[in-house]
Amino acid sequence: MNNFLWQLLPLRLRKMVAGRANLHTILANISWLFIDRILRMVVSLFVSIWIARYLGPQQFGLYNYALAFVALFSAFATLGLDAIVIRDIVRSPAQREEILGTAFVLKVISGIVTFTITLIAVMLLRPQDSFMHWLVGVTAAAMILQAFDTIDLWFQSQVKSKYVVYAKNGAFTVVTGLKVLLIALHAPLLAFAWIGLVEVALGAVGLVIVYTRAGYRLSQWHVNRAQAKKLLLDSTPLMLSSIMIMIYMRIDQIMLGEMIGEQEVGIYAVAVRLVEIWYFIPVAIASSVFPIIIASKQISDALLYARLQKFYNWMTFLGYGIAASVSILARPIVLLLFGDTYARAAPMLALLIWSVLFTNLGVARTVFLNTFNMSKVLLVIVFGSSIINIGLNLLLIPAYQGMGAVIASCVAYAFAAYISCFLYKPLQKTGRMLTKALIFPKVW
Repeated sequence: MNNFLWQLLPLRLRKMVAGRANLHTILANISWLFIDRILRMVVSLFVSIWIARYLGPQQFGLYNYALAFVALFSAFATLGLDAIVIRDIVRSPAQREEILGTAFVLKVISGIVTFTITLIAVMLLRPQDSFMHWLVGVTAAAMILQAFDTIDLWFQSQVKSKYVVYAKNGAFTVVTGLKVLLIALHAPLLAFAWIGLVEVALGAVGLVIVYTRAGYRLSQWHVNRAQAKKLLLDSTPLMLSSIMIMIYMRIDQIMLGEMIGEQEVGIYAVAVRLVEIWYFIPVAIASSVFPIIIASKQISDALLYARLQKFYNWMTFLGYGIAASVSILARPIVLLLFGDTYARAAPMLALLIWSVLFTNLGVARTVFLNTFNMSKVLLVIVFGSSIINIGLNLLLIPAYQGMGAVIASCVAYAFAAYISCFLYKPLQKTGRMLTKALIFPKVW
């Protein structure tokens, strides 16, 4: 674990961790992820604020519309493989090169296909808007290069995320400087889309470098047709659920753009940005805890469920803390960071931030579903949530504009992460565990 962060821990906690190898490994990995995400979060937030102020709500809305449009298709590019690849490497480490090589080739192919589909879709939706065609096309090109994130999955499976931090922070630092330069040069909106593509490309190069320096070679990867069929069979439900997740996370911005206009998207996007900066916390924790949860299942059910309850408690505790704090301070946060032009984002933020609580629970429950290979259940749940979100958006956006989209999103998140557990018998025990965490999230 990072020595500085280790010294910040209370003495009692350090003594407890020191005698438990698995917990020490988890905390060490989380510390690296947190260093990476916190650094990126803080710097990205301030650069995003600068970009939002520079572009104004209209142009910022166009930019976020393009990002949301690409996100709707992004799950096709990853094929839902990430959690499956990590799981299979933990279970069968001797097949590492075969699993990684097969996953990489599948992602390259799906990235090219998805890029083509995304470009065709935006041309059909906005046939006369050539600028949006370029904006979406440049942004979507990054999906092809994201195949190199397969390397990241190997380091996650070994709970060694610090290597990925090295790679991606280098790219992030360079690109952050370029974004500031673009603002100083009064660059057009499209230039910022190109810079996003550059960041993904540099990150891919960095991952190859750290993987090679760790003693591995991409040339050792190989493709196995049977392995490809197995990965696709296991990941298809996750891919479909990821598509549904992207729909209920991003369809609001698309619908706002089509029903109200890009300026409302720009206002709403500010609230969304200030909420989504917190999503790194459950993802960082879950990626570190997942291998340990899998190992616990192989030991005993009692140990597995005890660790899951503790996991749910921590995620709920963090969710409450974040939501309450940001909700109270929403207005001064928006005015201080984005200015009066974006003032209408404050009430949206005050309500939308509570979705973080259910996002935390949803990420935690997904670990449980992946452990028991219940990805088909997740697909049904997310499909239902997407339908709820779209329906509520259609009802509420015409009357309440951005705030209508906020209400729809909060209801959809609550249904997906919590309410749905009580509608399916195998998840009712999980629902009771989540209820226990919501009522009293005991973390000590």
